[in-house]
Amino acid sequence: MKKKHLMAIVLVGIFSTNLIAQELLPKIKIEKQEKTLQSQWKGKRIAFLGDSMTDPRRVGTSCIYWEYLSELLGIVPVVYGQNGHQWNGIYNQAKKLNTEKGDAIDAILIFAGTNDYNDALPIGEFFSFSKRTTNSDGKEVELNYRTPLMNDSTFCGRINKVLSFLKETYPQQQIILLTPIHRGYAKFGKDNVQPDENFANRAGLFIDDYIETIRKAGSVWSVPVIDLYSLSGLFPLSDNQLQYFAKKETDRLHPNASGHYRIAKTLQYQLLALPSGFSNK
Repeated sequence: MKKKHLMAIVLVGIFSTNLIAQELLPKIKIEKQEKTLQSQWKGKRIAFLGDSMTDPRRVGTSCIYWEYLSELLGIVPVVYGQNGHQWNGIYNQAKKLNTEKGDAIDAILIFAGTNDYNDALPIGEFFSFSKRTTNSDGKEVELNYRTPLMNDSTFCGRINKVLSFLKETYPQQQIILLTPIHRGYAKFGKDNVQPDENFANRAGLFIDDYIETIRKAGSVWSVPVIDLYSLSGLFPLSDNQLQYFAKKETDRLHPNASGHYRIAKTLQYQLLALPSGFSNK
């Protein structure tokens, strides 16, 4: 038996054991009529950067949205998401992507921000402002000038740092931001209890503030934003919506297989309206 086949069997065994141990909802079966396999996305290598909702270890679910997308659109996922990562971790994922894959990638999707909110990261500003002299219509004049802030201490600074790197490194690739989804209550241990989104974080900010910042980042850096917060329909504050989340009592934060299916279906139709990249080769 070939080594790669053996590894695949081992991974399936691990995931199957994990499924039984956590009593996870089984994967939703993708029907033939749901697939859109003859689009611009067929066969495209897509890098997925993100947190636990992208992590291939399948946190709270038996199937992840990018696994569904591989069936729905025929894409080839290249996954770097990691549980717990904030936007400073996204920068490290982007660097790792470049080291391992170079430019052999067609598109990059970033699904992150909920952990920055939970950690009460200051939002900050996208720009600092100063006065600079320039030539305008043949005359030297002093005008207001803005400079993107690149740092790890604010949400805007982290986003700027990531998107600046990706814009410079991947000029022909499609780069897309995904907003976080709504947040429900979660308890992962005595010292890891996360209130639902109706509570402000320790900085006095709501998840909406971080969502709006990601929306604005799309304009600042000229990248599409797929607003899963608004479009996915996932709303864990409603008891009838808990069928889409991992565990009613302790994890209304992570989508289960049905929740990831809804994310994937939303992404499927949003992506069909966007180019899969900008190379003419």
